[in-house]
Amino acid sequence: MKMIQCVLRMLFLSVLVAFAACNAPPVPLDDILIEKTFVPEQCVRAVKVGDYVRYHYIGTFPDGKKFDSSYDRGSTYNVFVGKKQLIEGMDKALVGMCVNERSLVKIPPHLAYGKRGYGDIIPADSILHFDVLLLDVWNPEDGVQINTYHTPSTCERKVEVSDYVRYHYNGTLLDGTLFDSSHTRMRTYDTYVGIGWLIAGMDQGLLGMCVGERRIITMPPSLGYGENGDGSDIPGQASLVFDVVLLDLHNPRDGITVTNQVVPESCTRKSVSGDFVRYHYNGSLLDGTFFDSSYSRNRTYDTYVGRGYVIAGMDEGLIGVCVGEKRTITIPPHLAYGEEGTGSKIPGSAVLVFDVHIIDFHNPSDITEVKVTYMPEECGRQTKKGDFIKYHYNASLMDGTSIDSTYNYGKTYNIVLGANQVVPGMEEGLMEMCVGEKRHLIIPPHLGYGERGVTDEVPGSAVLVFDIELIDMEEGLPEGYMFIWNDDVSPDLFAEMDKDENKQVEPSEFTDYIMRQVTEGKGRLAPGFDPYRIIDNMFSNQDRNGDGKITEAEFKLKADEPAHDEL
Repeated sequence: MKMIQCVLRMLFLSVLVAFAACNAPPVPLDDILIEKTFVPEQCVRAVKVGDYVRYHYIGTFPDGKKFDSSYDRGSTYNVFVGKKQLIEGMDKALVGMCVNERSLVKIPPHLAYGKRGYGDIIPADSILHFDVLLLDVWNPEDGVQINTYHTPSTCERKVEVSDYVRYHYNGTLLDGTLFDSSHTRMRTYDTYVGIGWLIAGMDQGLLGMCVGERRIITMPPSLGYGENGDGSDIPGQASLVFDVVLLDLHNPRDGITVTNQVVPESCTRKSVSGDFVRYHYNGSLLDGTFFDSSYSRNRTYDTYVGRGYVIAGMDEGLIGVCVGEKRTITIPPHLAYGEEGTGSKIPGSAVLVFDVHIIDFHNPSDITEVKVTYMPEECGRQTKKGDFIKYHYNASLMDGTSIDSTYNYGKTYNIVLGANQVVPGMEEGLMEMCVGEKRHLIIPPHLGYGERGVTDEVPGSAVLVFDIELIDMEEGLPEGYMFIWNDDVSPDLFAEMDKDENKQVEPSEFTDYIMRQVTEGKGRLAPGFDPYRIIDNMFSNQDRNGDGKITEAEFKLKADEPAHDEL
């Protein structure tokens, strides 16, 4: 029985203790209590005394009743820390906080509103709880902060005041909230630097950048959009963070630049205004973005230079080049496609970079260039118009590309000079040549295969190079003749032809007679032509009425009538 009474007595005492604990007044706080509910992985910046902060908060009493909230007003609370612009407890609590950190701050009355309270909102001697989220921090002494996280391997030029730049950016607040991006618009931001076209912080932050460089530019509101923000996405007194990549850079005073020149050892001629140039190119933007290539079309770009047929910078960059030369031509937009660009491939205000390889060039006034590379000791006679000649050749383009060679076929190329059997430049180059002589010919396209060229063999407007050797020649007939007599002409010529003595010469009689004269050495046909076609033509000229027979009345010698390729 005593045991039961003892247990009941102990239970009664424990109930009394619990009741007293539940109804006891809260333990007074001597100082603020901070419970960090979220800590970012990286602390971009921690608050110091004298800093200006932007933060959101919810204010409650210990029982959870809310008395104030910045969220309800749709605006952060903005204030200097440590300058008695806040209750003392909040001033202390904010020091050391990081951007994006969230803390539950408990502030005792003597570090809050004390015995006076705050009107009808906060009673006297109230402990206050604040759920705080720090969004921004800066100091009046702050300037632009630059963090370069990618530097290109080469940097030929850096941004200076008055330069014009093209760049992409992501713009965020210090807490990471995105407010703008050129990437989403798929268009660079293009502007002059250092002349007030940008907010002051960006004007400063872009200076010294290289094309291809990436940097983070952080600026206080005094160098951004100040107390009022931009009226939409950027709040007042906000620090701004720009993640920038520089794509292009030039100055309005820039001319073209020529670099990476590879000039062949032998350069006997350089291009001048008015020349016609054939060249290959790769075209890219200054950041390396490819936009065009002649190689992809497997065809050179062919144009006159110095005549306005190409953009001004290319017109200038192609002057003074050698055949076979390679060079990089960098062209500012005012000498290229200007502010408008070309639409899809070349953006407005873009600097262009062309890697150029000169294949050949000529001038419309050029003639065939003849250089004797070998002359035999003896030269009995030289070639002339009408001669039948045999020669070997190696043909190539100016860049050395082989076109054709008679040596590949094991036989000579045979023509009659002056009979339009080869291009005019070759005809000219073969004149007054000795058997055994060798020549080097350079033939401009207007004396070669012209603008069209030869399909799959010779490109249009190509300069041709021939190395030729004259192997043999047969003297031609005087100009205008396809047959001549070596001896005196028989006075009975018609009768000698008229074998059957029917007073008419048949085609077979005519052909047999002429061929017999040639065989016996009494006459000569023009060399290099089909003899029977010549004889047929001679017969047609004598057969004046076209009845297929020649009468004595129709028959005349060459000397007796106007020019004909006949007797």
